[in-house]
Amino acid sequence: MTAQLSTAAPRRIGAGEQPPTPRRRSARARRGQVAAYLFLAPAFALFVVVLLVPIVKATQVSFYQWLPFPGADNTFVGLDNYRRAFADPQFRLSLVNATVYMLVTVPGQIVIGLGVALLLQNRLPARSLFRVLFYLPVVTSWVVVSLLFRYLFATDGGLVNWVLVRGLGVADHPIGWLESRWTGIAALCVLGIWKGVGWTAIILLAGMTGVPAHLHEAAAVDGAGYLRRLWHVTLPALRRTLLFVSVMLVIGGFNVFISVLLMTAGGPAGETEMPLTYDYKQAFNFLEFGYGSAIAVIMTLIVLILSIGQTLLANRAERGE
Repeated sequence: MTAQLSTAAPRRIGAGEQPPTPRRRSARARRGQVAAYLFLAPAFALFVVVLLVPIVKATQVSFYQWLPFPGADNTFVGLDNYRRAFADPQFRLSLVNATVYMLVTVPGQIVIGLGVALLLQNRLPARSLFRVLFYLPVVTSWVVVSLLFRYLFATDGGLVNWVLVRGLGVADHPIGWLESRWTGIAALCVLGIWKGVGWTAIILLAGMTGVPAHLHEAAAVDGAGYLRRLWHVTLPALRRTLLFVSVMLVIGGFNVFISVLLMTAGGPAGETEMPLTYDYKQAFNFLEFGYGSAIAVIMTLIVLILSIGQTLLANRAERGE
């Protein structure tokens, strides 16, 4: 006990030493702040160059009839590009498609990812191998998996149709998965969930490591079963983690691009178009850079509002309001 007390005792000021004055403490704090800012400076500079400057430039371009040619006469059109976007039925259709995609993929990834995280939390044989296998789709290129799923859902020779028609016999003829609106969006949703489940599971698994074990032990002593412990102990402890995951998945849901471009190309007749693919075609296929920039600004505002709204609702629920 004496050794413990002496270890915890504050350091005595020796003979000839001066106690730290408030001025010295403030100077030391300032040096710590300067060091912190120096470490943050490269990341902040990268943020400004890669994100902030393009956002400002895109906002400027959205107010012009912009021509991407040297010396071109760019005409200021004010809010005309924004009025055109809100009146554009194809853009509104792409927003509906993105909303459907988000409403399917976000809950799907959270529910399945939570189940995978709960399984990987247990001491299973080859648990590390399963973690790698579940996370492998996350690090695989979107181009690769999009081309793979285009083959899987192909009308002629696709593996899904082969299983349904010849393997199980539940369909009389091959289904044109990528040739109609809702079946095409369904195929895109399957790809989105499959690719994102591993990321969601790893994040939730990391959050579960912070749940105190004594809470589960106390609940088990009180007679709570596994599902009651999951509902009353695990999920409340994962509230902040689930908020982070849901915000990131909502942002990703509205930013879906490569899979749509490679699997359906927005077809047929633009029925599976998403906002980013429609924006891409307006800017680079039709050289409507002003209109494309206006769509990009609108999507940025939508995602920002959704993210802030999710955070505010979660904070109110946590406070019990």
